[in-house]
Amino acid sequence: MLSTEPVSHIRLDPAGAAWIDDTRIKVIEVALDHVAYGWSAEEVQRQHPHLSRAQVHAALGYYYDHQETFDAEIARSLDRAEKTAATVIESPARLRLRALGHLR
Repeated sequence: MLSTEPVSHIRLDPAGAAWIDDTRIKVIEVALDHVAYGWSAEEVQRQHPHLSRAQVHAALGYYYDHQETFDAEIARSLDRAEKTAATVIESPARLRLRALGHLR
C-alpha cells in the first residue's frame, strides 16, 4: 500500500536556503546543472548518482516553483564572480597559461 503522506525531498535551512533532504546538496546546485549544461533530470541523476530520481525531480520542481528568485541569485553570483575575476592580479602562471592559449 502506498503512503498517503506527502514527500517533498526539500528542506529549508534557517537562512532560507533550499537543500535536498538527506544530502549536502543545495537545490540551486541541481538548478545550475540543469540551466548551465542543459541537463535533463535523468542526466543530472546520472552525474550525481547519490541522488535519487525523485530527489532530482523535487529539486527541479522547487527551482521552477521559485525560478525568479533562483535566477536572480544566479545572476548576482555571476556578477560577483566576474567582478572578482576582474580584480585578480595576473600571476606569472596565468600569463603563461594565457600565452599557451589555455585561458582567455
